Amino acid sequence: MKTLKHWTLEKHAAHHAELKVDGRHTLCLYVLEENLFRVLLKRNGELALDRTWSIAPGQDVPWEGRPREDLSGFSLPAWTLTQQDDSLTIATEQLKLTVHQPLWLEWHYKNDAGEWQYLTADRPTSAYLVNAHGDGVAHYLKRQKDERVYGLGEKAGDLQRTGRRYEMRNLDAMGYNAASTDPLYKHIPFTITRRDDVSLGLFYDNLSSCWLDLGNELDNYHTAYRRWQAEAGDIDYYLFTGRRVLDVTKAFVRLTGKTLFGPKWSLGYSGSTMHYTDAPDAQNQLMNFIRLCDEHAIPCDSFQLSSGYTSINGKRYVFNWNYDKVLQPKAMSQAFHDAGLRLAANIKPCLLQDHPRYGEVAERGLFIQDSEADAPERSVFWDDEGSHLDFTHPETVAWWQEGVTTQLLEMGIDSTWNDNNEYEVWDGEARCHGFGQEIAIKHIRPVMPLLMMRASMEAQQKFAPEKRPYLISRSGCAGMQRYVQTWSGDNRTSWETLRYNTRMGVGMSLSGLFNVGHDVGGFSGDKPDAELFVRWVQNGVMHPRFTIHSWNDDHTVNEPWMYPAITPCVRAAIELRYRLLPYLYTLLWQAHADDEPMLRPTFLDHEHDAQTFEETDDFLLGRDLLVASVVEPGQRRRPVWLPASESGWYDFYTGEWFSGGQWITVDAPLEKLPLLVRAGAGLPLSDRIRHVKPSEDTFRELKLFPRRGTGCDSGMLFEDDGESWGYKNGDALWLTWEMVCDASTVNLQVSTRGDWRPAWKALKVTLPAGERRRLLINGVEADTWKIG
Repeated sequence: MKTLKHWTLEKHAAHHAELKVDGRHTLCLYVLEENLFRVLLKRNGELALDRTWSIAPGQDVPWEGRPREDLSGFSLPAWTLTQQDDSLTIATEQLKLTVHQPLWLEWHYKNDAGEWQYLTADRPTSAYLVNAHGDGVAHYLKRQKDERVYGLGEKAGDLQRTGRRYEMRNLDAMGYNAASTDPLYKHIPFTITRRDDVSLGLFYDNLSSCWLDLGNELDNYHTAYRRWQAEAGDIDYYLFTGRRVLDVTKAFVRLTGKTLFGPKWSLGYSGSTMHYTDAPDAQNQLMNFIRLCDEHAIPCDSFQLSSGYTSINGKRYVFNWNYDKVLQPKAMSQAFHDAGLRLAANIKPCLLQDHPRYGEVAERGLFIQDSEADAPERSVFWDDEGSHLDFTHPETVAWWQEGVTTQLLEMGIDSTWNDNNEYEVWDGEARCHGFGQEIAIKHIRPVMPLLMMRASMEAQQKFAPEKRPYLISRSGCAGMQRYVQTWSGDNRTSWETLRYNTRMGVGMSLSGLFNVGHDVGGFSGDKPDAELFVRWVQNGVMHPRFTIHSWNDDHTVNEPWMYPAITPCVRAAIELRYRLLPYLYTLLWQAHADDEPMLRPTFLDHEHDAQTFEETDDFLLGRDLLVASVVEPGQRRRPVWLPASESGWYDFYTGEWFSGGQWITVDAPLEKLPLLVRAGAGLPLSDRIRHVKPSEDTFRELKLFPRRGTGCDSGMLFEDDGESWGYKNGDALWLTWEMVCDASTVNLQVSTRGDWRPAWKALKVTLPAGERRRLLINGVEADTWKIG
């Protein structure tokens, strides 16, 4: 590739400056917010791809994509431009960019004292490279010794990414190693660089396969550097700052789109296994799941139909019901509904070459087309070859939505599980319709699953407009949080997977994917032993998505009752999740409304505590609940670092208080997941329930964990009917509380807004065992607050 060197200022427009580089290329420097700039290179003055599907500030993108030069949704603040002999400076009140000669950029931010401080810079030698005779672009940054790098979405290994090299190329990574396999399913080239005084977000809006080297590589001719390199497309990146890592994560979600607010039942336990739908008597197996949940008193809210229900001779054919296996889909769906369970059905975007409808779809031109022939592309898919649907063609979207509606929704299926949508089409020049403007697949591969899930979502919305949709997708790119819940794909059964899936989930959460989880128990490999299964369930119930799913090599099936001796432990863990559902649902609301991550590394709320940046198996669920999962066999006591906090931490179960900033050792018998609660928190809890059904949810507790000394804390509880859009018109309950503690009292002030009233009529307020201070509720000594 050729290094870009010499530039001249060509244009100073209202919201950006344009530089001419080497007499051929155009470098656009946009000022979007006080602390958000954008750098866009137009090779030979043109864009390789003139639109984006990831950038969505304020509202969703059009189906055909957002024009890359669209600046809507940004505040576009005032800025200044000054030029000297060999440099150019662009500045807002918070961020300053200096362009040096030959071409490299240097960034400064303004600290609290109003002083400009160094932020980051390109590598002064060969910062921007382009392939002179084809595809390929690269960007090099200086690397600082004290920086910690996080992000990149779903990646194996440690949470901190510094010093490693990663690839973004969506793959169906069946049975991956959670500590080392790369690449995986998702495409999110976004990093957070954390220093003691500031954090920096960097997002490359390029959808072609790419590599990010975060310090793995050294070159004697250059200073220490980081590299982003893409096989095609444009150099187009967004750089923004935040005081904390949390600020950067929230800014990235505001840039790429808000989190879908799904129905409350989506937070319940969701059963799943390949075993049932692969069986010749699939309907009997599925119906038996209902009976077994009832027999073993396992709370459950949904079941996910794996693709075996579509099979013909052992292969999978989307929108095809195998009526030998599932004799009466509507009757089966009704049985699940009668039992209080919803159904999600697996669907795939590739039609095998002998699919009953392949010829029809090919004749209509709805597949991605081969690069050299007037025919559909053919790719390996599920032990055969098939062709991938082209979701940049409006007729494909309509065909898909017709299939979702008639073959699933009208059959009683409630939700779509968008799976195997990595689009492993390795003919990079294969042609996509592009909504009338042809695009090679190499430019938009991760957009295909994004549009697939959007098509499914809109079908569900049209079919049931009064209900909030719930969807699942395995693959995608930045912005997929607008449509779906996701998970970490086809993991392999092992203790190592349990440990590193936790890091993977927290990494996704830092990267804007808040509604995440894992296949509990492991998807591939032999079944987990009893101890591993219990520990995995205990970990899984503390994730937004909780699903036990498997396709075990030994032909067994992971089920809550698979080991009778430990079924009580499994039941207790699931019951704990259901008791915490009011807290989880409030977190889902805050993820949607306030861009707050649900899963959080301990440092996210405790950056002042250096120990929290060490690799750990602990994480926070919300800012209040510290989850200390057991991820080692035989462990019955566990060390836990309590983040430094002036108010301290409580044991969730016993109410024992501990000061922060210390190691403690907690008991971890097989039947118990160690949990700590931040002092100053209040956890909203339900009583034992079997399903999410607001009309029968008649008990609500606010379990307070007050400061030991004086101080004030606050929190909230969100309630509604669990599935409608009523909250948009005020038909919900927002209950906020403030807890003021002094030497003699714990004074709780409760207030509400919103028109909706839950089945529970009173809020029972409890204190930890041993708390001797008087409890006042709105100034009156009481232990219950009644809704007015």
